[in-house]
Amino acid sequence: MPQMQVETLIIGAGAAGMMCAAHAGPGVVLVDHAKAPGEKIRISGGGRCNFTNLHTGPENFISQNKHFAKSALGRYTQWDFIDLVDRHQIPWHEKTLGQLFCDTSAKDIIAMLRAEMGRAGAALWLQTQVGQISHDGYRFHVQLTRDGRDIAVTPRNLVVASGGKSIPKMGATGLGYQIAAQFGLPVIAPRPGLVPLTFGDDRFKPLAGVATPARVTAGGTSFDEAILFTHRGLSGPAVLQASSYWAEGTPIIVNLSPDADLLKALQHQRQSDGRKALTTVLGQYLPSRLVDHLGGELSLSGNTADQSDAALQAICNRLGAWVLRPSGSEGYRTAEVTLGGVDTAALSSKTMRAKAVPGLYFIGECVDVTGWLGGYNFQWAWSSGWAAGRAIKAP
Repeated sequence: MPQMQVETLIIGAGAAGMMCAAHAGPGVVLVDHAKAPGEKIRISGGGRCNFTNLHTGPENFISQNKHFAKSALGRYTQWDFIDLVDRHQIPWHEKTLGQLFCDTSAKDIIAMLRAEMGRAGAALWLQTQVGQISHDGYRFHVQLTRDGRDIAVTPRNLVVASGGKSIPKMGATGLGYQIAAQFGLPVIAPRPGLVPLTFGDDRFKPLAGVATPARVTAGGTSFDEAILFTHRGLSGPAVLQASSYWAEGTPIIVNLSPDADLLKALQHQRQSDGRKALTTVLGQYLPSRLVDHLGGELSLSGNTADQSDAALQAICNRLGAWVLRPSGSEGYRTAEVTLGGVDTAALSSKTMRAKAVPGLYFIGECVDVTGWLGGYNFQWAWSSGWAAGRAIKAP
């Protein structure tokens, strides 16, 4: 079996792995089982890659250690990545809530990262399978299979950037967790994040395709964005965000009028046009199909003039705190990220290196740091990849 000694082997040619390869110095080999690098970058943001968020801060991330991400995010910020994008003359624009997207294609970001890797002299091996891994106290021994040939690679540094379990159709696996367990690092149980929630009774099937602004609360955390009713349950940005805080068996609370004083509006309508049906009036503030669906549940019958203040208050209370109990989620199949991962207690927040294993690093999604929807997870990939790369290059 051919043998090859390298300085650094990086497993996973996604956002974090490519970023690390561009900064880790000479002697870097980046490997991936896929046919092309950056596949999750390519499909993200509708093909335009929501590559960061202007408002990125530690408060936008979920982890058992809420302070862990501060170091990497503070030393390589969203502004640093925007500067890199600008230097490569990639046009971009801001959407809502500080989300930044490419004007043309997500492929521009992949090309930029490949160019940065090329400038740094990093090698990229695609369609390469990772086999046995061991460590002799000085170097790692990694068996790779490339083009049908087995190659024994002995790197001084091993960086695990293999991602989580989300979107398995793109080849996502739990390899990073397996490597962590092999070397004695604890792993916080992974679960799907930023994922649609399901209801086993098909209750929302008639509403499939209906969207409306709402405030969704799960686990004490609330998000104000759109919700989308689907054949299986609820989706949309507010639900995806809340799903990362939702625990199985617990309810979510949906406020269907987060920005309006609905009670005052209904009282005004009662005075000015009380002969209109209550459902017709509510249809001015909520999608009519949703009002029809809620009609029986909330007793939305009669004209507006027939409703007392107490009756209108009761209706508004229910619309402002609609308690729903999901039966589950759509799982890793549609989850945008994986919650949990390699326990940050076992890693250095400055370098991303395993405290107990010299030369072993974990970055990106496989670590127990998960961002909100809106470019935050890409920023974590850039920041953690940069932190590990700079630490490797420094000696």
